[in-house]
Amino acid sequence: MTTVLTMAEIESKASSLGIDLSTIDFDSIVLPPGEDFGIKSDDEDILHEEEPPEFEAGYGNVIVVDNLPVVSPEKFAKLEGVVRKIYSQTGVIKEGGLWMPVNPETKMTLGYCFIEFNTAQEAKEAQEKTDGYKLDKSHIFVVNMFDDIEKYMNVPDEWTPAEIKPYEPGENLQHWLTDEKARDQFVIRAGTVTEIFWNDARQVRPDPVYQRQYWTDGFVQWSPLGTYLATVHRQGAAVWGGKSTFNRIHRFPHNQVKHIDFSPGERYLVTYSSQEPSNPRDTHRILLNIFDLRTGKLMRDFKGSVDDFTTGGTGGLSGISWPIFKWGGGKEDKYFARIGKNAIYVYETDTFILVDKKSYKVDNVVDFSWSPTDPIISLFVPELGGGNQPARVSLVQMPGKEELRQKNLFSVSDCKMYWQSNGEYLAVKVDRYTKTKKSTYTGFELFRIKERDIPIEVLELDNKNDKIIAFAWEPKGHRFAVIHGDGPRPDVSFYSMKTGGITNRVSKLTTLKAKQANALYWSPSGRYIILAGLKGFNGQLEFYNVDELETMSTGEHFMCTDIEWDPTGRYVATAVTSVHEMENGFHIWSFNGKLLYRIPKDHFFQFQWRPRPPSLLSPEKEEEISRNLRKYSKKYEVEDQDVSLALSEQDRKKRRAIQEEWETWTTRWKQYYEEERDIRMQLRDGEPSDDEGNQEEYEAKEVEAEEFLDVREEIVNFDQEQ
Repeated sequence: MTTVLTMAEIESKASSLGIDLSTIDFDSIVLPPGEDFGIKSDDEDILHEEEPPEFEAGYGNVIVVDNLPVVSPEKFAKLEGVVRKIYSQTGVIKEGGLWMPVNPETKMTLGYCFIEFNTAQEAKEAQEKTDGYKLDKSHIFVVNMFDDIEKYMNVPDEWTPAEIKPYEPGENLQHWLTDEKARDQFVIRAGTVTEIFWNDARQVRPDPVYQRQYWTDGFVQWSPLGTYLATVHRQGAAVWGGKSTFNRIHRFPHNQVKHIDFSPGERYLVTYSSQEPSNPRDTHRILLNIFDLRTGKLMRDFKGSVDDFTTGGTGGLSGISWPIFKWGGGKEDKYFARIGKNAIYVYETDTFILVDKKSYKVDNVVDFSWSPTDPIISLFVPELGGGNQPARVSLVQMPGKEELRQKNLFSVSDCKMYWQSNGEYLAVKVDRYTKTKKSTYTGFELFRIKERDIPIEVLELDNKNDKIIAFAWEPKGHRFAVIHGDGPRPDVSFYSMKTGGITNRVSKLTTLKAKQANALYWSPSGRYIILAGLKGFNGQLEFYNVDELETMSTGEHFMCTDIEWDPTGRYVATAVTSVHEMENGFHIWSFNGKLLYRIPKDHFFQFQWRPRPPSLLSPEKEEEISRNLRKYSKKYEVEDQDVSLALSEQDRKKRRAIQEEWETWTTRWKQYYEEERDIRMQLRDGEPSDDEGNQEEYEAKEVEAEEFLDVREEIVNFDQEQ
């Protein structure tokens, strides 16, 4: 039985042993594996509800292949060889794992077979790839998992109505959007505590909403629309939400989960783990689970070695990058895809199998990305054969896999693709070799996705040898910014994809010379941008108005590591996380660079604004509000004035309280002074002290004192003078 001691008892015991508790770093104490010494976690129910160990059961690694040719014993071996050849390409068939039943009377096959693979993943992949396989005109395979056949066979013959449970209304997960002050929330992690606040800029301070200790074992993450907050634990992930208590909505079992990713429309959650092999010569094993976020149901899992999930290309394996799956099709979450060796695997969420049941073959593809709004993939293939086969960028429409546009590129060193948030433009940054192959220069290929035939423009900087340090599109806009240069203070240039003429052409708006900046942060609403100098520039900030092409203000957050705008573009947070040992905490600024408040936090790990879902207003209604903003703003100006007066009154009360406290203190000490007058006179043999006596007894005199600062000797040569 665990013995529980109070803190007073612990301090008493430590004192008797001569131990100074203030010198002990409790955070450095590591408990033995599986031991908690009776200390309960805030998530104790998760810790004690571990999933039982999985034992091999059922026939998850067996498939049933139907609609095979019915053959005689003479052709049995040939048919078995054909089937084995087809299915050996999708996985390893166990020894004796191919069984083709035969009619005992006629000795003819029955037209189906059972195939047992090494793993359930191989069986599932074989079922997906070969269901509908055309052996010949008369024989098209129908493939099912054996467990599914057994499940359907166990359906009772008599129908019984399902039990209808009474409806229980859940908590409103969007309640935070109804805040009367239209404030935004953010979450922070510092030490072992996770806290959620309102950003109350009017009160110039954060307003606490909820806090919890040991809420997560690693990190927290908001869902893309702000509905859920996800936490990660040894046993898996969990999502939380609600008005102010943040109740747990669902748990997603996945041992030793390391990464999570939400689909853009919050329909699915992807979890990832990597397990080290017992044999050092083997590769890591990877497990990816995709869950339905609203029901918690596991929709599909992907298992394999690191090699199975590495990116392709001619240079061998280039490693795994997160997220492995990229979501496409906009907020509807219709598709997700990953890159492989010489292929892109595109899945549809209606069935969670490959589109057309096969991958999209692209030799030597090394990178791809989805349009943020449409089911269009942009992909990059590098040069091959020493430049005989040029590099190319292609746009491919899904699910038909139709190539919409292609651009061949020559002498390419590297290529990066940047989509504009509305999917209207695609910028491809192309690093090319010079003729000597000793250096590179950079240009941009700009695709106008929404225009007829997708025209492409080439943009080169005034000095094409400038190194590109950063690139960023204006959200929902037509402008982009580039930081470029080789010196310690690079230049920042702004460009527009619209010129106002009949045919739009890219044009430069302005170039800002010699800026202390190496990162760009556009406001989510566009128009404003922060030119940030991180790392070597020690947190230099310039708030710039791109409409007016003028600097609004400059600031500094020393050692700043992270910058994040709130979802409305009204405020921005800068933070120093625990990568630095000093200056940890965050600052909140207005959009135009006014520092509103500072919050220091030791061991500060994370800051994240809570995202907002898209506005329900139509573009016409938003434009009307923008035109009549003065009419709507009067109400808020009055509220701001009331808050300002309230803050002024609070300041006056605070100053008055400080003054009263000072006067009380001085009055008390004057009283003590008077009470001790007789004692002071006794100590001075009856003479008054301090200012109690006659000031005329003292005489002030001015005394001048001379001081030698230096003495120098000079030797004169009289002979030379003569």
